Formats: sequence, C-alpha cells, structure tokens
Amino acid sequence: MVNPFVEEIVSHVSTATDVPRDEVRALIEVPPKPEMGDYALPCFRFAKTLRKAPNQIARDLGERIRPGGRIARVRAAGPYLNFYVSQTEFVRETLSEILARGGQFGRSGVGAGKTVVIDFSSPDVSKPFTIAHIRSTAIGNSLCRLYEATGWDVIGINHLGDWGAKHGMSIAAYKRWGDDAAIRENPPYELFNLYVRYNAEMEKDPSLGNAVKYWTQKLEAGDAEALRLWNWFREETVKDFKRIYGLLDVTFAEYTGESFFHDKVGPVIDELKAGGLAVESEGALVVMLDEDDMPPAIIQTGHDTSVYFTRDLAAAIYRKKTYDFDKLIYTTDAGQSLHFRQLFKVLERMGYEWAKDCVHVPFGIISFKEGRMSSRRGNVIFLEDVLNRAIELTRGIVENKNPDLPGKDAIARDVGIGAVVYADLDSRRTRDVVFDWDEILNFNGETGPYVQYTHARYCSVLRRYGGAVPPSGADLSLLTEPETVAVVKCMERFPERIRNAAETCEPSLIAGFLIELCTEANRFYNAHRVISDDLPLTRARIALVYSITAVLAAGLHLLGLKAPEEM
Repeated sequence: MVNPFVEEIVSHVSTATDVPRDEVRALIEVPPKPEMGDYALPCFRFAKTLRKAPNQIARDLGERIRPGGRIARVRAAGPYLNFYVSQTEFVRETLSEILARGGQFGRSGVGAGKTVVIDFSSPDVSKPFTIAHIRSTAIGNSLCRLYEATGWDVIGINHLGDWGAKHGMSIAAYKRWGDDAAIRENPPYELFNLYVRYNAEMEKDPSLGNAVKYWTQKLEAGDAEALRLWNWFREETVKDFKRIYGLLDVTFAEYTGESFFHDKVGPVIDELKAGGLAVESEGALVVMLDEDDMPPAIIQTGHDTSVYFTRDLAAAIYRKKTYDFDKLIYTTDAGQSLHFRQLFKVLERMGYEWAKDCVHVPFGIISFKEGRMSSRRGNVIFLEDVLNRAIELTRGIVENKNPDLPGKDAIARDVGIGAVVYADLDSRRTRDVVFDWDEILNFNGETGPYVQYTHARYCSVLRRYGGAVPPSGADLSLLTEPETVAVVKCMERFPERIRNAAETCEPSLIAGFLIELCTEANRFYNAHRVISDDLPLTRARIALVYSITAVLAAGLHLLGLKAPEEM
C-alpha cells in the first residue's frame, strides 16, 4: 500500500537531487520523537554525488522544498531533513483508508504471483505434543499468515518425524511391553511412555539396542509387521495432533513426513554418485564440505539405511517440482543451523540454482528452569497440559470479573491459548526461552490477553454507541488532539510493519506493534470521552475507535490469536 505522504516527499527530493525515487524511498525514516518531525531524510547518501557535506545538503534541500499540499513544514537538523506533514490531512487520509478497507487494512500484493512453501511444526510421531513444539508451530503459523497478507500463495507443510531409528525403538518397545487397549485409549501418551521406558532400560542393558536396529531395518525393508505397527502408531498420533492443531487454529496443506520420501532417496543418492559428489568414508556415503568449512554431510549409513539429511534433500527437490516455489522456508530451532547450511550447499553443488531460495528461519530453544527438556528421559511438559491450564486460569479470571458474561468457555479458550501463543511470539525468535508458568500465564502488562482485552474494550464502546459502525459521513477533521494523532500515526505504520515482519520472518514485530497501538489507544481513551453530546465529534471518535478495533483484530490474526469482542 502506497503512503501518499512519503510519496510526496520522495517526489520533491528525487526532483531536487536527481536520485531515483526508489533509492530516496528506501532512505525515509520515522524519527524517534514527534517533535523531530513525522518523517526524516538522512542526507549522507547524497554527499558523494552532490560533493557537499550532509549538513549543507540538508540545509539546501530545506530551502528548495517548499511547504504545501500534504507537507506543512520542512526543517534541516544537522545531516537530516525533517518533514512535518499536515496533521489534518494525515488523520483524514489514514482513517479513510482504514475505514474503507476494515480488516483488510495493511494487506498488500507485494508477493502476488509468488509461492512460498513453509515447513513448520514437524513433531515426531508416537509422541504427544510438548511445549517444545509450540515455537515452530506458532512461528510457522504466523509466517503463513504474514506471507498470505502480503499476497504470496502459501503452502504450509508439516514434515512429520515419522521414519528412522526412533520408530524402530517404538516398535521394539511395543513388542516388549505393549498393551493394545492402553494404546487405543491414549495413543501418543502410551507410546511415549513405552519410548521413555525403553531408553531407560537400554541404559542398563545396551543389548536392547539390537532390537531397535532389527526393527529399524525391517521397517526400511518394508516388512509387513513393521509397517502395520508403524502405520497404526502414525495414524493414531496424527489424529491426536490434528486435535491440538484445531485448538491452535493451525492448518496445513499436507502432512508429508519423512516416510513419504523413503522411496525417493535412492534416485537422489544415484544423482550424487553420478555427479561425483558422494564418496565413501568409514563405510558410509558422504558429501565432503571441507571447502565450505563444514563437516561431511552423511547421505547413507554403512548399513545402507537412509538418513534424515538425504530425506531432506529428496523433500526439497520434490517440493520444487510440485510447487515451483519462489521461496522455501524451514522453521526449526537454531540447533539445526548446520544441517540446513549443509543441505543448501549440497543442493547448490548438485546444480540446483533454486538452492538460493531456500531459507532456514532458526529460533531459540525452550528450557525448564531446571534445564533443557529430554524426550528420552520423559523430562517434558505436554502442550495440552499448558493449554488446559491457561484456559482454566482464564476462566477463573473471567468468572471473577464478569460472572454474567455469555460464552465464557469460548472466551476462556481463546484468551488462554492466546496467552501461550503470544508469550512465544512477543520476543525475537532467536532468543532462548526459559519456560516459567508464572510468566507465561501472567495476564498483566505486555501480554496477549492485554491486547485482546483492549480490543474487547473498544468493541464495547461501539456497542454503547448504538448507531451504524463505522458511521457514515464522519468529519475526521475534528480529530486534532495530540493523543488522537498519535494513535493514527501508529496505525499508519501497520502495513509497513507487516511487510517487514514477513521479509525478516519476525512475528515479534507484529507483537510489538500491537502493544504500541494499545498504549497509544489507551492514552487517547483516558484523555477523551468518545461518546458525548457533541454528535459530530462523537461520530468522528467512533470512526477512530472502529479503526482501532479493525487494526487490532488484523494484528491478532497475524499472530494466530482470536479477537474476542467481549471479555
């Protein structure tokens, strides 16, 4: 979406300097303080071509660019040229755009005609969802929504961990202690208990590892009994996964896990051999990457079993053939950074030019206060327990504050789950997170429930108004107070924040924006009555409040949160 105020500044500066409009546009900044102007142009870029000091360039441009139209004042401040726009025009044009587009405000078509494949969540079959999976799931889901909001065709893929030695261990554990009735009653949790028990016993008796190798090889070879058990475990687990995804409002275009690529690995290995990339090393097949300061990438073990790396190669090639993507994003923890560096480098060496379009979006790990989680030792927190506890806590708060509120169960669900998701997205994704019940379920301060409550509060104002919303013919020129202008300025930045969040794969930019908007909106609300005897002013302020609710709801959606109208 084009910002007409920025475009007017760009036009003036480009004409005065002969610098292309795109280059000038990329230089425009928003000053940190309102008194420094609405927009600023750093003049360092022009020093070489204009053969003047940046301070002098700012002064010269300030004298050449005359106020008029949308620009109310121009002032040089050292090497910066600060622009002050007409506040009346700014409020009118920005709010008119929001009122016209409603929940579509902020969306753009910058990615129109392009396809992005986003690989995220990817839990292991035969285990329940743990809190460790919330990061990839929440970040990936938000990225899907951000790219969709910028016009891309989005393909969300859940690349399940459903092949390899850990599944040989699940079969071995079932064969030793499995109870069909217990598995049918509570499949992922019972299978997980068997997995943990087998690991514990294997530490005492390493010979149990032989059964794991036996069933892994049987599975790889297509043994009927191994495949029957594997299919049963997979189907039951995925069914449970989909139930959790339903709570989180997360969907996927496909659930093609590692197993889908098992029969596609052979051709990839043949291709690596034919290209002279695959070499033998200590009985295994590897691709040497020492020239790129990386260890060898193992593509096949000495037992001729496929490995995760080669299945990922096959998956990337398959996805390019199937979707002809313009970008392929992998959302995993930072611990897999080397794996993806190797993966992209091997794809490049295989001659796939599109390897440059593959991106790893790493994130920090979640740990307990006591240390990192370990599936093998059963030291995990199940995600469903976290969500249920959050919902229960929220229900208590809602019951205490508004006992007569209808639909309390749905509100408790939306706000409780929103608290967990927002807590994961509100900081830079590369930061490690220490899981703390008190912090994650804190409903005060800069949290998801705070944003949702602010949205509900302004929805209640619209209900009290009682007239048509948004009101037609509102005189937006009446909205001149500093608090009002500050809210509008904040909302005007929403489209750019969406683009930046998508480009940098950083949902926290949206989370931070929502807190900024809530802060400015509440300053306005505390300083001015929305509904008064002054009907023209009331209509104008109702238009502003409606705009706030529309932008808050749109921002919450981008994070994967609901926007309750009552709380």
